[in-house]
Amino acid sequence: MINEKKNDNLIEIVGLKKYFPVKEGFLKTNYVKAVDDVSLHIKKGETLGLVGESGCGKTTLGRTILRLHEPTEGKIIYKGEDITKVDMLSYRRKMQIIFQDPYASLDPRMTIGDIIGEPLDIHKLYKNKQERQEKIYNLLETVGLNKEHANRFAHEFSGGQRQRIGIARALAVEPEFIVCDEPISALDVSIQAQVVNMLEDLQAERGFTYLFIAHDLSVVKHISNRIGVMYLGHLVELTTSKELYKNPMHPYTQTLLSAIPIADPKMSRSRKRIVLEGDIPSPLNPPSGCTFRTRCPYATSECSKVAPTLKEYDNGHFVACHNLDKIQK
Repeated sequence: MINEKKNDNLIEIVGLKKYFPVKEGFLKTNYVKAVDDVSLHIKKGETLGLVGESGCGKTTLGRTILRLHEPTEGKIIYKGEDITKVDMLSYRRKMQIIFQDPYASLDPRMTIGDIIGEPLDIHKLYKNKQERQEKIYNLLETVGLNKEHANRFAHEFSGGQRQRIGIARALAVEPEFIVCDEPISALDVSIQAQVVNMLEDLQAERGFTYLFIAHDLSVVKHISNRIGVMYLGHLVELTTSKELYKNPMHPYTQTLLSAIPIADPKMSRSRKRIVLEGDIPSPLNPPSGCTFRTRCPYATSECSKVAPTLKEYDNGHFVACHNLDKIQK
């Protein structure tokens, strides 16, 4: 479906599902369908942004690609190799994550030097202690910290500095692919810009490939080559960053973009804000057919019967919707 130019793809996921079991009573088990039949690819050296409201499955998708969550179904293909069921130790060097909470992801009992040095120890990436120490110092300097920081603990740093430490830890094993799981959501606006610029500079220098998960649509537009929009475990739209903001096709994407603040008061007043009606469905009991139909102003009887699949409606613009002709009018 979305597998053109396979040789350029670093990551491909095909029909990926992640269901979490939930006990309901003594014998009955239900499932939270956090990621439900998602297929996409990420090219070498690009940044794929992933957006959607809280609980839509963005973080679960990122973690499942890295197999921090084991997939329920589907395939994860890295450089043409299916890694869905293989031992991941060798792939941990190539695939890393920057966690959302920069404090909870750092061990408060370890010094920063030991936190950054732990991946070096696991993968035996140094010959002696002096080389290990030099690598830690170089990583700290790469993310804008000093070597004196190596002997401090996580609680002695600000939120932005902690996130830089998390980035340094991810860089320690010299990965090719990094999942950035809302790396700026807990930071002040000025610090957000510094972290985003640093990620862009590192990508330009080292050719990293990013899956950038975020709520801030303006930041995602700035950093991403392509953007995917998720709703209740499903990918509903996928296209280039420029095309998505110029011509959003799925009604959920249109709603998200209409909520972006505009600095100009006149433009803000004249812009039409789309407000969704209806309650957010439970992921334990999602609607039949299209999961967005209970909040969609264009829903028809077909939407309740058949789940739409992601189809290419324009060059590289994929949308999952039955009623695009009606919406585009």
